[in-house]
Amino acid sequence: MAKTALAESMPEKAEKLLKKALEYPLNLGEGWLEGTKDNHIYYYLGIVNKKLGKEEKAKIYFEKAEAGENEPAGVMYYYDQPADMILYKGLAYLESGNKKAAFACFNKLMDYGERHLYDKTENDFFAVSLPDFLIFEDDMDKKNKAHCHYLMGLANLGLGDMDEAARQFQQALIYDYNHQNCRIYLKMTTVSQYEK
Repeated sequence: MAKTALAESMPEKAEKLLKKALEYPLNLGEGWLEGTKDNHIYYYLGIVNKKLGKEEKAKIYFEKAEAGENEPAGVMYYYDQPADMILYKGLAYLESGNKKAAFACFNKLMDYGERHLYDKTENDFFAVSLPDFLIFEDDMDKKNKAHCHYLMGLANLGLGDMDEAARQFQQALIYDYNHQNCRIYLKMTTVSQYEK
């Protein structure tokens, strides 16, 4: 909703929605995972404040969006930092004028995807830390390939190569049709900056 408000030139509404996204809904009964940085929310708060002409506030939000690890993780565990937070970290660095740090983020995503694309992976245990309901046999090699193409798609998105990003996300969807983040970011390859 905040991205839609931003795309429709309603930055004040977008800001309210983004701040609401940072509020923890107490009725869920479980807190955020340790290490959650909300890079995407802080990035868009920076964009909103930049549009509103509040450069100092925007700078603070972009700095918050630069938090977290640069290293992407594998496909196995839900408590690892999500790879798309590295994308937003890089985008925040771009907004702050630090191209070197931004490209380091995008290159980490690309490098991981390229290096691990042909890894042989298997589900060697069952635990609550797995991201998917994996009681039934699942082809972990396919999940790994989807994850690697997804990371390469994120890298290309950050680097501004929308055609290659779209190609990588589409490839990931061949391996994992239900990869929701691929569907979200695939859409971002065809929309304006503020709808991303």
